[in-house]
Amino acid sequence: MKRKHKQYSRPKKPFDKVRIEEEREIAKRYGLKNKREIWKAEAKIEVIRRQAKRLITDSPEEQQVLINKLNKQGFKVEKIADILGLTKEDLLKRRLQSVLVKKGMARTPSHARQLITHKHVLINGNIVNVPSYIVKLSEENKIEIKAKKMEKAKKSEEKKEEKG
Repeated sequence: MKRKHKQYSRPKKPFDKVRIEEEREIAKRYGLKNKREIWKAEAKIEVIRRQAKRLITDSPEEQQVLINKLNKQGFKVEKIADILGLTKEDLLKRRLQSVLVKKGMARTPSHARQLITHKHVLINGNIVNVPSYIVKLSEENKIEIKAKKMEKAKKSEEKKEEKG
């Protein structure tokens, strides 16, 4: 069995007020469970940046491989400078949880998270129950919610409209 390693590093200053406020706002906006999810996003972006820095001196063909990979994942990058400019927010926007809200399949990020963890979301006909799943551009149009859940949600929205 392969040993599992930490996918993030904790902040150097644990009680930095500015960072705490910023993280609280990001967690609220994207419906994250805890700050560890933000730290994981920062770590993934840092890995991508390190790859880009290594490729600066390499040939344009090798640079294009990384650029194409990131474009397939949904990041809009055209050159190495764009990759170095990626932020954790760019990665958080590509999560399944955020994509569901953006597409209007869920009302709030927490509603999207609940749909995902309760196994009501399908991508290419396969159940995905990981809110942090990074959605590729090719998969974005193949996201669907199980039919029974969609019908119940529409009925409850109609009842609310009739009452209000």
